[in-house]
Amino acid sequence: MIKVYRQGAKGALLDEYEKVITELQAVISDIPDKSLVAIVDNETADENCRSVQTVLSHVVNSAYSYAIYIMHFYGYQMVRPEKTYHTSVKEYIRDLTEAFQFTETVFRDIKDSELEEFEETKKIAARWGQVYDIEQMMEHAIVHILRHRRQIEKFKINNYLTAR
Repeated sequence: MIKVYRQGAKGALLDEYEKVITELQAVISDIPDKSLVAIVDNETADENCRSVQTVLSHVVNSAYSYAIYIMHFYGYQMVRPEKTYHTSVKEYIRDLTEAFQFTETVFRDIKDSELEEFEETKKIAARWGQVYDIEQMMEHAIVHILRHRRQIEKFKINNYLTAR
C-alpha cells in the first residue's frame, strides 16, 4: 500500500503525530486489560507513570491539551477535558484516535506560515512554564508520545504486563 502524505509543513507535523500515535496503539494492543491497572513503577513520584492506565490517561489528556493550547492561541475558548481512566486497551486506542482527529480539526485552517514564530509575544505559554510556537508545541506533542511509548515498551520487556 502506498502511503499518502499530507502537504506542507503542517502536513508533515500531522503525519508524524499520526505515526507516533499509531505506533503507541500497536505497542499497547496486546496488553491484557487486567494488566492496565497493575502498578509497574512503585518508585516514581509522578502519579501519571505508575501504571499503563495512568500513562495512557495522561497521554490522551495531554494530546487534547496541546491542541487546546493552539485553539486558545487563536482566541477560541475551550476547557481541557477531564482525565479519564479506562479498564480496556480498546478504549485507549479509540481515545488516541479521537484525540488525533480533534488535533486534525484544530489544524484545518492553520497555514504553514503560522507554524513558526520568532516573536515571544506571539508564542504559546504552556502551564509548565515553557513557551512554544505552534510547530514547537506539536514537536513537543510528538516527542511526548514517543517517550511514553518507550516507557510502556520497557514495562513490557521487564514482564510487568503479563496476563495476571
